[in-house]
Amino acid sequence: MRTVTAAEAVALIRSGQRVFIQGAAATPQRLVQALAARATELRAVEIVHLHTEGPAPYAAPGLRQSFRVHSLFVGANLRDAVAAGDADYVPVFLSEVPALLRGPVLPPDVALVHVSPPDRHGFCSLGVSVDVARAAVDAAPTVIAQINPAMPRTHGDGLVHHSRFAAAVLVDDPLPEHPRTPLSDVELAIGRHCAELIEDGATLQMGIGAVPDAVLAALRSHRALGVHSEMVSDGVLDLVELGVITNTRKKVHPGKLVAGFAVGTRRLYDFLHDNPEVAMLDIGYVNDPGVIRRNPKVTAINSALEIDLTGQVCADSLGPRQFSGVGGQMDFLRGAALSEGGKPILALPSVTSRGKSRIVATLTPGASVVTTRAHVHWVVTEFGSAYLHGRSLRQRARALLSIAHPEHREGLERQALERFKTLAE
Repeated sequence: MRTVTAAEAVALIRSGQRVFIQGAAATPQRLVQALAARATELRAVEIVHLHTEGPAPYAAPGLRQSFRVHSLFVGANLRDAVAAGDADYVPVFLSEVPALLRGPVLPPDVALVHVSPPDRHGFCSLGVSVDVARAAVDAAPTVIAQINPAMPRTHGDGLVHHSRFAAAVLVDDPLPEHPRTPLSDVELAIGRHCAELIEDGATLQMGIGAVPDAVLAALRSHRALGVHSEMVSDGVLDLVELGVITNTRKKVHPGKLVAGFAVGTRRLYDFLHDNPEVAMLDIGYVNDPGVIRRNPKVTAINSALEIDLTGQVCADSLGPRQFSGVGGQMDFLRGAALSEGGKPILALPSVTSRGKSRIVATLTPGASVVTTRAHVHWVVTEFGSAYLHGRSLRQRARALLSIAHPEHREGLERQALERFKTLAE
Protein backbone atom coordinates (compact mmCIF):
# COMPACT_ATOMS: atom_id res chain seq x y z
CA MET A 1 0.00 0.00 0.00
CA ARG A 2 1.45 3.33 -1.10
CA THR A 3 0.60 6.26 1.17
CA VAL A 4 0.50 9.61 -0.66
CA THR A 5 -1.26 12.95 -0.64
CA ALA A 6 -4.74 13.25 -2.11
CA ALA A 7 -3.36 15.19 -5.09
CA GLU A 8 -0.78 12.48 -5.77
CA ALA A 9 -3.42 9.76 -5.47
CA VAL A 10 -5.87 11.24 -7.99
CA ALA A 11 -2.99 11.87 -10.40
CA LEU A 12 -3.54 8.23 -11.36
CA ILE A 13 -6.83 9.23 -13.01
CA ARG A 14 -6.66 9.93 -16.75
CA SER A 15 -8.94 11.71 -19.20
CA GLY A 16 -11.69 9.54 -20.65
CA GLN A 17 -11.85 7.17 -17.67
CA ARG A 18 -14.94 6.25 -15.65
CA VAL A 19 -14.52 6.98 -11.93
CA PHE A 20 -16.76 5.52 -9.22
CA ILE A 21 -17.16 7.48 -5.97
CA GLN A 22 -18.34 5.72 -2.83
CA GLY A 23 -21.41 7.41 -1.43
CA ALA A 24 -23.53 8.40 1.55
CA ALA A 25 -21.61 8.90 4.82
CA ALA A 26 -18.55 7.23 3.25
CA THR A 27 -18.06 9.81 0.51
CA PRO A 28 -14.24 10.27 0.29
CA GLN A 29 -14.32 14.06 0.33
CA ARG A 30 -10.52 14.56 0.37
CA LEU A 31 -10.25 12.58 -2.86
CA VAL A 32 -13.31 14.30 -4.35
CA GLN A 33 -11.83 17.74 -3.73
CA ALA A 34 -8.46 16.70 -5.17
CA LEU A 35 -10.13 15.28 -8.26
CA ALA A 36 -12.12 18.47 -8.85
CA ALA A 37 -8.90 20.47 -8.54
CA ARG A 38 -7.64 18.72 -11.68
CA ALA A 39 -10.53 20.03 -13.80
CA THR A 40 -8.29 22.14 -16.05
CA GLU A 41 -6.13 19.17 -17.07
CA LEU A 42 -8.76 16.42 -17.33
CA ARG A 43 -11.30 15.89 -20.10
CA ALA A 44 -14.35 13.63 -20.38
CA VAL A 45 -13.92 11.89 -17.03
CA GLU A 46 -17.20 10.10 -16.35
CA ILE A 47 -18.20 10.13 -12.68
CA VAL A 48 -20.63 7.51 -11.36
CA HIS A 49 -22.09 7.30 -7.86
CA LEU A 50 -25.19 7.02 -5.73
CA HIS A 51 -26.14 9.78 -3.31
CA THR A 52 -23.05 11.47 -1.85
CA GLU A 53 -22.65 13.56 1.28
CA GLY A 54 -20.92 16.93 1.17
CA PRO A 55 -20.11 19.11 -1.85
CA ALA A 56 -20.02 17.79 -5.41
CA PRO A 57 -17.51 20.25 -6.95
CA TYR A 58 -17.08 18.19 -10.13
CA ALA A 59 -20.66 19.13 -11.07
CA ALA A 60 -20.07 22.88 -10.84
CA PRO A 61 -21.16 25.03 -13.80
CA GLY A 62 -18.55 25.17 -16.52
CA LEU A 63 -16.91 21.81 -15.81
CA ARG A 64 -18.96 19.74 -18.26
CA GLN A 65 -15.96 19.22 -20.55
CA SER A 66 -13.89 17.93 -17.66
CA PHE A 67 -16.43 15.82 -15.78
CA ARG A 68 -19.53 14.04 -17.04
CA VAL A 69 -21.62 13.07 -14.04
CA HIS A 70 -23.94 10.07 -14.27
CA SER A 71 -25.57 9.85 -10.86
CA LEU A 72 -27.59 6.76 -9.96
CA PHE A 73 -29.40 8.70 -7.22
CA VAL A 74 -29.75 12.47 -6.92
CA GLY A 75 -29.11 14.14 -3.58
CA ALA A 76 -29.36 17.78 -2.57
CA ASN A 77 -25.82 18.44 -3.77
CA LEU A 78 -26.70 17.52 -7.38
CA ARG A 79 -30.29 18.70 -7.90
CA ASP A 80 -29.38 22.08 -9.33
CA ALA A 81 -26.66 20.55 -11.53
CA VAL A 82 -29.09 18.00 -12.99
CA ALA A 83 -31.69 20.71 -13.59
CA ALA A 84 -29.06 22.89 -15.33
CA GLY A 85 -27.72 20.07 -17.51
CA ASP A 86 -24.37 19.93 -15.71
CA ALA A 87 -25.07 16.39 -14.45
CA ASP A 88 -27.19 13.45 -15.61
CA TYR A 89 -29.43 11.05 -13.71
CA VAL A 90 -29.60 7.31 -14.41
CA PRO A 91 -32.90 5.74 -13.26
CA VAL A 92 -32.27 2.20 -12.02
CA PHE A 93 -33.38 -0.16 -9.28
CA LEU A 94 -30.79 -0.12 -6.51
CA SER A 95 -30.60 -3.92 -6.58
CA GLU A 96 -29.36 -3.77 -10.19
CA VAL A 97 -26.51 -1.29 -9.69
CA PRO A 98 -23.86 -3.87 -8.69
CA ALA A 99 -24.52 -5.77 -11.92
CA LEU A 100 -24.08 -2.56 -13.92
CA LEU A 101 -20.70 -2.00 -12.26
CA ARG A 102 -19.54 -5.59 -12.58
CA GLY A 103 -20.84 -5.99 -16.14
CA PRO A 104 -20.41 -4.28 -19.50
CA VAL A 105 -22.70 -1.29 -18.87
CA LEU A 106 -20.86 0.84 -16.24
CA PRO A 107 -17.58 -0.87 -15.32
CA PRO A 108 -15.36 1.67 -13.53
CA ASP A 109 -11.73 2.26 -14.43
CA VAL A 110 -11.08 3.78 -11.02
CA ALA A 111 -12.88 3.47 -7.68
CA LEU A 112 -12.50 6.12 -4.98
CA VAL A 113 -13.36 4.64 -1.58
CA HIS A 114 -13.30 5.58 2.10
CA VAL A 115 -12.21 2.80 4.46
CA SER A 116 -11.18 1.93 7.99
CA PRO A 117 -7.51 1.42 8.87
CA PRO A 118 -6.22 -2.07 8.11
CA ASP A 119 -6.47 -4.71 10.83
CA ARG A 120 -3.50 -6.88 11.81
CA HIS A 121 -4.13 -9.02 8.75
CA GLY A 122 -4.09 -6.02 6.40
CA PHE A 123 -7.84 -5.84 5.77
CA CYS A 124 -9.66 -2.51 5.66
CA SER A 125 -13.45 -2.17 5.78
CA LEU A 126 -15.79 -0.24 3.49
CA GLY A 127 -17.51 0.67 6.73
CA VAL A 128 -20.84 2.44 6.52
CA SER A 129 -21.24 2.03 2.74
CA VAL A 130 -20.80 -1.50 1.43
CA ASP A 131 -23.89 -1.32 -0.84
CA VAL A 132 -22.54 -0.87 -4.40
CA ALA A 133 -18.98 -0.01 -3.33
CA ARG A 134 -18.22 -3.73 -3.01
CA ALA A 135 -18.99 -4.23 -6.71
CA ALA A 136 -16.95 -1.17 -7.70
CA VAL A 137 -13.89 -2.40 -5.79
CA ASP A 138 -14.25 -5.82 -7.41
CA ALA A 139 -14.58 -4.36 -10.90
CA ALA A 140 -12.19 -1.39 -11.01
CA PRO A 141 -8.60 -2.05 -12.14
CA THR A 142 -7.48 0.89 -9.99
CA VAL A 143 -8.72 1.46 -6.43
CA ILE A 144 -7.73 4.60 -4.51
CA ALA A 145 -8.51 4.64 -0.80
CA GLN A 146 -9.02 7.34 1.79
CA ILE A 147 -8.13 5.65 5.11
CA ASN A 148 -9.77 7.11 8.18
CA PRO A 149 -9.82 5.93 11.84
CA ALA A 150 -13.30 7.47 12.13
CA MET A 151 -14.66 4.86 9.72
CA PRO A 152 -16.12 1.92 11.63
CA ARG A 153 -14.92 -1.56 10.79
CA THR A 154 -18.09 -3.40 9.86
CA HIS A 155 -18.68 -7.11 9.39
CA GLY A 156 -20.03 -8.58 6.17
CA ASP A 157 -19.00 -8.00 2.56
CA GLY A 158 -16.90 -4.87 3.04
CA LEU A 159 -13.41 -6.21 3.75
CA VAL A 160 -10.70 -5.10 1.29
CA HIS A 161 -7.02 -5.98 1.69
CA HIS A 162 -4.73 -2.96 1.56
CA SER A 163 -2.75 -4.58 -1.27
CA ARG A 164 -5.77 -3.87 -3.49
CA PHE A 165 -5.11 -0.11 -3.28
CA ALA A 166 -3.03 1.54 -5.98
CA ALA A 167 -2.68 4.50 -3.62
CA ALA A 168 -3.92 5.42 -0.18
CA VAL A 169 -4.42 8.74 1.59
CA LEU A 170 -4.39 8.94 5.38
CA VAL A 171 -7.00 11.28 6.91
CA ASP A 172 -8.58 11.79 10.32
CA ASP A 173 -11.92 13.41 9.52
CA PRO A 174 -15.32 13.00 11.21
CA LEU A 175 -17.98 11.25 9.16
CA PRO A 176 -21.03 13.24 8.06
CA GLU A 177 -23.83 13.02 10.61
CA HIS A 178 -27.61 13.30 10.37
CA PRO A 179 -29.00 13.96 13.86
CA ARG A 180 -32.63 13.17 14.52
CA THR A 181 -35.04 16.08 14.64
CA PRO A 182 -38.12 16.54 16.87
CA LEU A 183 -41.17 14.77 15.45
CA SER A 184 -44.30 16.73 14.51
CA ASP A 185 -47.84 15.67 15.41
CA VAL A 186 -48.38 14.68 11.77
CA GLU A 187 -45.32 12.47 11.73
CA LEU A 188 -46.23 10.88 15.06
CA ALA A 189 -49.71 10.10 13.75
CA ILE A 190 -48.27 8.47 10.62
CA GLY A 191 -45.95 6.46 12.84
CA ARG A 192 -48.85 5.19 14.96
CA HIS A 193 -50.89 4.15 11.92
CA CYS A 194 -47.92 2.29 10.45
CA ALA A 195 -47.18 0.61 13.79
CA GLU A 196 -50.74 -0.73 13.87
CA LEU A 197 -49.97 -2.64 10.67
CA ILE A 198 -46.68 -4.10 11.94
CA GLU A 199 -46.92 -7.48 13.65
CA ASP A 200 -44.65 -9.00 16.25
CA GLY A 201 -41.92 -11.01 14.53
CA ALA A 202 -41.95 -8.80 11.43
CA THR A 203 -38.81 -8.03 9.44
CA LEU A 204 -38.49 -4.29 8.86
CA GLN A 205 -37.17 -2.15 6.04
CA MET A 206 -37.21 1.62 6.29
CA GLY A 207 -35.05 4.58 5.47
CA ILE A 208 -33.91 7.78 7.10
CA GLY A 209 -35.99 10.75 8.12
CA ALA A 210 -38.85 11.85 10.33
CA VAL A 211 -41.48 9.34 9.20
CA PRO A 212 -39.25 6.26 9.66
CA ASP A 213 -38.17 7.63 13.05
CA ALA A 214 -41.83 8.13 14.00
CA VAL A 215 -42.66 4.55 13.03
CA LEU A 216 -39.76 3.19 15.06
CA ALA A 217 -40.74 5.33 18.04
CA ALA A 218 -44.21 3.73 17.95
CA LEU A 219 -42.85 0.17 18.08
CA ARG A 220 -41.57 0.09 21.65
CA SER A 221 -44.23 -2.39 22.77
CA HIS A 222 -43.61 -4.78 19.84
CA ARG A 223 -41.63 -7.99 20.17
CA ALA A 224 -39.04 -9.97 18.21
CA LEU A 225 -38.67 -7.59 15.28
CA GLY A 226 -35.91 -8.00 12.73
CA VAL A 227 -34.16 -5.68 10.29
CA HIS A 228 -33.24 -6.43 6.67
CA SER A 229 -32.96 -3.03 5.05
CA GLU A 230 -30.97 -1.24 2.36
CA MET A 231 -30.03 1.31 5.01
CA VAL A 232 -30.19 1.92 8.75
CA SER A 233 -30.16 5.09 10.80
CA ASP A 234 -30.20 6.02 14.48
CA GLY A 235 -33.88 5.15 14.81
CA VAL A 236 -33.14 1.44 15.15
CA LEU A 237 -30.74 1.85 18.08
CA ASP A 238 -33.38 2.51 20.74
CA LEU A 239 -35.30 -0.62 19.72
CA VAL A 240 -32.13 -2.71 19.75
CA GLU A 241 -31.28 -1.49 23.25
CA LEU A 242 -34.87 -2.12 24.44
CA GLY A 243 -34.76 -5.68 23.12
CA VAL A 244 -37.53 -5.03 20.60
CA ILE A 245 -35.27 -5.68 17.61
CA THR A 246 -33.75 -9.13 18.16
CA ASN A 247 -33.63 -10.54 14.60
CA THR A 248 -34.43 -13.95 16.06
CA ARG A 249 -37.38 -14.78 13.80
CA LYS A 250 -35.69 -13.99 10.51
CA LYS A 251 -34.97 -16.86 8.14
CA VAL A 252 -32.22 -15.00 6.26
CA HIS A 253 -29.28 -14.18 8.58
CA PRO A 254 -31.16 -14.94 11.82
CA GLY A 255 -29.75 -13.04 14.76
CA LYS A 256 -28.17 -10.39 12.55
CA LEU A 257 -29.25 -6.89 11.57
CA VAL A 258 -28.71 -6.70 7.79
CA ALA A 259 -28.14 -3.51 5.79
CA GLY A 260 -26.24 -2.13 2.81
CA PHE A 261 -25.33 1.30 4.18
CA ALA A 262 -25.84 3.50 7.22
CA VAL A 263 -26.34 7.23 7.73
CA GLY A 264 -26.80 8.74 11.16
CA THR A 265 -24.82 10.07 14.10
CA ARG A 266 -21.60 8.98 15.74
CA ARG A 267 -23.73 6.88 18.09
CA LEU A 268 -24.82 4.76 15.14
CA TYR A 269 -21.31 4.50 13.72
CA ASP A 270 -19.97 3.38 17.11
CA PHE A 271 -22.73 0.76 17.32
CA LEU A 272 -21.71 -0.63 13.93
CA HIS A 273 -17.99 -0.77 14.72
CA ASP A 274 -16.78 -4.36 15.00
CA ASN A 275 -20.32 -5.53 15.85
CA PRO A 276 -20.77 -9.20 14.87
CA GLU A 277 -24.55 -8.86 15.15
CA VAL A 278 -24.59 -6.48 12.15
CA ALA A 279 -23.95 -7.62 8.57
CA MET A 280 -23.25 -4.89 6.00
CA LEU A 281 -23.73 -6.60 2.66
CA ASP A 282 -23.66 -6.12 -1.11
CA ILE A 283 -26.85 -4.30 -2.10
CA GLY A 284 -27.42 -6.65 -5.02
CA TYR A 285 -28.08 -9.29 -2.38
CA VAL A 286 -29.74 -7.15 0.30
CA ASN A 287 -32.25 -5.67 -2.16
CA ASP A 288 -32.90 -8.82 -4.16
CA PRO A 289 -36.70 -9.41 -3.88
CA GLY A 290 -36.00 -13.13 -3.99
CA VAL A 291 -33.89 -12.80 -0.83
CA ILE A 292 -36.23 -10.30 0.85
CA ARG A 293 -39.29 -12.53 0.43
CA ARG A 294 -37.66 -15.39 2.35
CA ASN A 295 -37.99 -13.51 5.63
CA PRO A 296 -41.35 -13.65 7.44
CA LYS A 297 -43.76 -10.73 7.60
CA VAL A 298 -41.49 -8.33 5.74
CA THR A 299 -42.87 -4.86 6.37
CA ALA A 300 -41.37 -2.32 3.99
CA ILE A 301 -42.08 1.33 4.75
CA ASN A 302 -41.22 3.78 1.98
CA SER A 303 -42.13 7.35 1.16
CA ALA A 304 -43.64 9.18 -1.77
CA LEU A 305 -43.81 12.72 -3.06
CA GLU A 306 -47.30 12.25 -4.44
CA ILE A 307 -49.74 9.49 -5.30
CA ASP A 308 -52.67 9.71 -7.68
CA LEU A 309 -56.16 8.37 -7.03
CA THR A 310 -55.44 5.17 -8.97
CA GLY A 311 -52.33 4.40 -6.88
CA GLN A 312 -49.52 5.56 -9.17
CA VAL A 313 -46.59 6.70 -7.03
CA CYS A 314 -44.10 9.43 -7.80
CA ALA A 315 -41.21 9.18 -5.36
CA ASP A 316 -38.25 10.76 -7.14
CA SER A 317 -39.30 13.94 -8.94
CA LEU A 318 -41.21 17.16 -8.39
CA GLY A 319 -42.92 17.37 -11.74
CA PRO A 320 -40.03 17.22 -14.23
CA ARG A 321 -37.41 18.31 -11.66
CA GLN A 322 -35.32 15.39 -10.43
CA PHE A 323 -35.41 15.25 -6.64
CA SER A 324 -33.92 11.88 -5.65
CA GLY A 325 -33.91 8.50 -7.37
CA VAL A 326 -35.64 5.18 -7.88
CA GLY A 327 -33.48 3.64 -5.16
CA GLY A 328 -34.70 0.48 -3.50
CA GLN A 329 -38.39 1.29 -3.14
CA MET A 330 -39.59 -1.20 -5.74
CA ASP A 331 -37.08 -3.84 -4.58
CA PHE A 332 -38.56 -3.88 -1.10
CA LEU A 333 -42.21 -3.24 -1.93
CA ARG A 334 -42.13 -6.24 -4.24
CA GLY A 335 -40.13 -8.35 -1.80
CA ALA A 336 -42.55 -7.52 1.02
CA ALA A 337 -45.56 -8.33 -1.17
CA LEU A 338 -44.09 -11.78 -1.87
CA SER A 339 -43.12 -12.44 1.76
CA GLU A 340 -45.46 -14.64 3.79
CA GLY A 341 -47.52 -12.17 5.81
CA GLY A 342 -45.60 -9.26 4.31
CA LYS A 343 -46.89 -5.70 4.05
CA PRO A 344 -45.61 -3.11 1.57
CA ILE A 345 -46.43 0.35 2.97
CA LEU A 346 -46.14 3.80 1.46
CA ALA A 347 -46.23 6.44 4.19
CA LEU A 348 -46.49 10.17 3.55
CA PRO A 349 -48.00 13.34 5.02
CA SER A 350 -51.29 14.23 3.37
CA VAL A 351 -50.02 17.67 2.32
CA THR A 352 -46.73 19.36 1.49
CA SER A 353 -45.18 22.06 3.67
CA ARG A 354 -47.08 24.56 1.53
CA GLY A 355 -50.42 22.84 2.05
CA LYS A 356 -50.66 21.19 -1.37
CA SER A 357 -52.27 17.75 -1.33
CA ARG A 358 -49.88 14.85 -1.89
CA ILE A 359 -52.86 12.72 -2.90
CA VAL A 360 -53.78 14.03 -6.34
CA ALA A 361 -56.27 13.27 -9.08
CA THR A 362 -53.43 12.95 -11.60
CA LEU A 363 -49.69 13.19 -11.13
CA THR A 364 -48.04 16.54 -11.80
CA PRO A 365 -47.07 16.85 -15.51
CA GLY A 366 -43.53 15.58 -15.93
CA ALA A 367 -43.62 13.51 -12.73
CA SER A 368 -42.09 10.05 -12.95
CA VAL A 369 -43.75 6.84 -11.78
CA VAL A 370 -41.42 4.91 -9.48
CA THR A 371 -43.99 2.42 -8.20
CA THR A 372 -46.84 1.31 -10.42
CA ARG A 373 -50.39 1.12 -9.17
CA ALA A 374 -50.26 -2.66 -9.55
CA HIS A 375 -47.50 -2.82 -6.90
CA VAL A 376 -49.15 -0.64 -4.26
CA HIS A 377 -50.76 -2.30 -1.23
CA TRP A 378 -50.96 -0.04 1.84
CA VAL A 379 -50.91 3.77 1.81
CA VAL A 380 -50.70 5.62 5.13
CA THR A 381 -51.12 9.30 6.00
CA GLU A 382 -51.78 11.00 9.33
CA PHE A 383 -55.50 10.37 8.72
CA GLY A 384 -55.26 6.59 8.56
CA SER A 385 -54.44 3.75 6.19
CA ALA A 386 -55.89 2.67 2.85
CA TYR A 387 -55.54 -0.79 1.33
CA LEU A 388 -55.46 -0.73 -2.48
CA HIS A 389 -54.26 -4.19 -3.56
CA GLY A 390 -56.86 -6.05 -5.55
CA ARG A 391 -59.22 -3.09 -5.60
CA SER A 392 -60.75 -1.39 -8.61
CA LEU A 393 -59.92 2.14 -9.68
CA ARG A 394 -63.12 3.45 -8.09
CA GLN A 395 -62.46 1.57 -4.86
CA ARG A 396 -58.91 2.90 -4.76
CA ALA A 397 -60.07 6.46 -5.26
CA ARG A 398 -62.60 6.13 -2.46
CA ALA A 399 -60.02 4.62 -0.10
CA LEU A 400 -57.45 7.32 -0.83
CA LEU A 401 -60.03 10.07 -0.40
CA SER A 402 -60.60 8.82 3.15
CA ILE A 403 -56.96 9.50 4.12
CA ALA A 404 -56.53 12.75 2.18
CA HIS A 405 -56.42 16.02 4.07
CA PRO A 406 -60.02 17.15 4.84
CA GLU A 407 -59.42 20.49 3.15
CA HIS A 408 -58.74 18.73 -0.15
CA ARG A 409 -61.28 15.91 -0.06
CA GLU A 410 -64.12 17.80 -1.70
CA GLY A 411 -62.02 18.92 -4.64
CA LEU A 412 -60.48 15.48 -5.08
CA GLU A 413 -63.90 13.83 -4.92
CA ARG A 414 -65.19 16.18 -7.61
CA GLN A 415 -62.26 15.27 -9.85
CA ALA A 416 -62.73 11.56 -9.10
CA LEU A 417 -66.41 11.73 -10.04
CA GLU A 418 -65.53 13.51 -13.27
CA ARG A 419 -63.23 10.65 -14.16
CA PHE A 420 -65.04 7.61 -12.77
CA LYS A 421 -68.65 8.91 -12.97
CA THR A 422 -69.50 7.26 -9.65
CA LEU A 423 -67.64 6.19 -6.53
CA ALA A 424 -70.40 3.83 -5.39
CA GLU A 425 -69.92 0.06 -5.37
